[in-house]
Amino acid sequence: MNLKKLAVFALAGALSVSMLAGCGSGTDDAADTTETAEDTSLADVQEKGYFTLGLDADFAPMGFTEDDGTIVGFDIDLANAVAEKMGVSVEVKPIDWDSKSMELSTGKIDVIWNGFSITDERRQEVLFSNPYLSTKQSIIVKAGSDITTKADLAGKTIALQDGSTSEDALKADTETYESVGDENISRFKENSQVLMEVSSGRADAAVIDEVFVRYYLQKENLLDQFTVLEEGFDEEDYGVGGRLGDYSLMEAINKALDECKADGTTSEISIKWFGEDLVK
Repeated sequence: MNLKKLAVFALAGALSVSMLAGCGSGTDDAADTTETAEDTSLADVQEKGYFTLGLDADFAPMGFTEDDGTIVGFDIDLANAVAEKMGVSVEVKPIDWDSKSMELSTGKIDVIWNGFSITDERRQEVLFSNPYLSTKQSIIVKAGSDITTKADLAGKTIALQDGSTSEDALKADTETYESVGDENISRFKENSQVLMEVSSGRADAAVIDEVFVRYYLQKENLLDQFTVLEEGFDEEDYGVGGRLGDYSLMEAINKALDECKADGTTSEISIKWFGEDLVK
């Protein structure tokens, strides 16, 4: 091979190495950009002037629809108070509760705020605020029922809301869950449907959020038609659910929640809806 050809091959080789190095550098830069992506969640909310709150609009008294179509409730009042502290407003958006995680992850809503129980399983998909309210899952039966304890649920038909922590609480109590049998559990989209199943006799009992059921029975003058058993399931905390990684938005919400507690706003809202201060 003569010197001229050798020089040409050498130059081509050098160019190939240079191009490969350039491609490698670009890949590294892209990876670095992904790993250090900036959290703009709070800035995004501030820019548009509001955050979108997703809820099951049938969960009184946390968030529910009145006869005129207005969505009201404890969580709606609290969210508005928090938003005011943050200098923004709230857009309320009813969602299919079964699809709440997808609604959040796809950006259709910014937060889930609707008596949303904090669980280890949900923490895998949701960034939670600090707890602000505690409740438990209660057992509801028709007045006059011979069911008075969890042990009496053995082999009985149970109604509960699909996608709620009612089922989680029941399953966590292994002894009770196994005595009932999964084939005896019926799942419904709305809590009002759950109570209707018990009222009609199609279900022997319901597992349902205590905050909801005590408010609902009193409001609808149904206290004489149902019995809330003294024995229930473990206490759980409510929190605001955000997207994983939206730390700046959740920090702002936590700060505003603390301010609302400090100035008595949360106490006033709790007394309005529950007749007492239940806020943590």
